[in-house]
Amino acid sequence: MAGDHDAPVTSPDQHKPANMKALRIGAVVSAIILLLMTMGNHEGKVEDIFLALSAAGLILLLIVDWVLRRNGLRS
Repeated sequence: MAGDHDAPVTSPDQHKPANMKALRIGAVVSAIILLLMTMGNHEGKVEDIFLALSAAGLILLLIVDWVLRRNGLRS
């Protein structure tokens, strides 16, 4: 606890991720990779459903982010 008073005081807006564009590109690439993983030598469809839902979740988050940025609610 002795070092807590030495920490600089910062506002929450100073803690933004470094590059949001890179994060968005990474989410798109991850969704594509998840969908490509459905093509394989597995017999069950549970894996395919899980991968497709995971990719859809990423895409949904990207769409929500895009709508919020378009409406000026997020930078």
